[in-house]
Amino acid sequence: MTERFLITGATLATGGRADLLLSDGVIAEVGRIADAAGATVVDADGLVALPGLVDLHTHLREPGYEQSETVLTGTQAAAAGGFTAVFAMANTSPVADTAGVVEQEASLGRAAGYATVQPIGAVTVGLKGEQLAELGAMARSRANVRVFSDDGFCVSDPLLMRRALEYVKAFDGVIAQHAQEPRLTQGAQMNEGALSGELGLVGWPAVAEESIIARDVLLAEHVGSRLHVCHVSTAGSVEVIRWAKARGIDVTAEVTPHHLLLTEDLVSSYDPRFKVNPPLRRAEDVEALRLALADGTIDIVATDHAPHPVEAKESEWDAAANGMVGLESALAVVHAAVVENGLLDWADVARVLSAAPASIGRLAGHGQPLERGSAAEVALYDPAAASDFSLDRLAGRSVNSPYLGRRLPGRVVATFHGGYATYLDGAVRPADEIARHASARLEGTRG
Repeated sequence: MTERFLITGATLATGGRADLLLSDGVIAEVGRIADAAGATVVDADGLVALPGLVDLHTHLREPGYEQSETVLTGTQAAAAGGFTAVFAMANTSPVADTAGVVEQEASLGRAAGYATVQPIGAVTVGLKGEQLAELGAMARSRANVRVFSDDGFCVSDPLLMRRALEYVKAFDGVIAQHAQEPRLTQGAQMNEGALSGELGLVGWPAVAEESIIARDVLLAEHVGSRLHVCHVSTAGSVEVIRWAKARGIDVTAEVTPHHLLLTEDLVSSYDPRFKVNPPLRRAEDVEALRLALADGTIDIVATDHAPHPVEAKESEWDAAANGMVGLESALAVVHAAVVENGLLDWADVARVLSAAPASIGRLAGHGQPLERGSAAEVALYDPAAASDFSLDRLAGRSVNSPYLGRRLPGRVVATFHGGYATYLDGAVRPADEIARHASARLEGTRG
């Protein structure tokens, strides 16, 4: 059941060109490879070879909301975007707040075989913000949870947040906070500012994010724990995080692709594809986020892939659900937002989309440099394949992408997970074929 692939003439993110031989789930050789008997040859001339991308913020919806996405379809979307690992958020039904639910999610990921699925555990029972969930049990489970988040809701109670930060220290866990003071954002529909006033929409003020981040970095410092800030969206938040890092506080932060490229002006169309939480912000915020990613204040890019069925998005603005799908488009959007203008090079992209998220999530076997002996987790990207983003690029169950019809600068050509090609020649590989490969790989591991 094993496959061997010879990737020829790839441009490495670290510079230079090389061939890569993938065999038995690892990179067997790197360099100029003259002969690889029995290997499938993939011509990578003009393609950038990156370590398989890792998304620290994905909504897979299963169990409970399979009409939006499943673990299978979500990981197919991941493969189409060059991702070989995704961290699945806890806002499922039932909520991923027990060892049993997170183990179910991880098992579904192994069975699907398109990408490693690492569950994120809820911080509080039922995401209700009232009592801590079974953090220790989830950490000790076979799912080996290290990231905990109530994403979609803020852990707004400071005492509860302190207790969570204290608790996860015992197993090197991290609390990933959705920074949104709920009392400042009731009924919010878009970024608060002049435009929200013109459109007559309730504003979501920047201070609702910034005040929670300020509180939480001080709590993290006080207890000596790790804090991760989800989907940073304002220039003020950047300054708070920059201050915290200068002070030596153990805080990391993420920015979404859409907050690196899109601005609040799009809301003027009242197209619900542009409705998201936190909302699209000002052009000044976008520029600050780009610079913060470039200087390391923001550590990673995470998609916040949030699929919804058509009926949840194709409605009047105030009734539409928040969220955008982002796995399939993330790499091209990052290319457009921070590579084309020289803020990041491909080595930086490998860091913010692979190595750093794997490190924050303590996910072994991912984010490794493409060198001999590393896991065969690889994405091939064509930076010259500019095209209008279209429905045929979406491999998941939902189509609520804000980029449909927008010109993006490149596209993923192939994705290899566990040494197998999960995405190749513009299509995800057949599910039964990938499942057989996954089963064979697991059997080999057990042996």
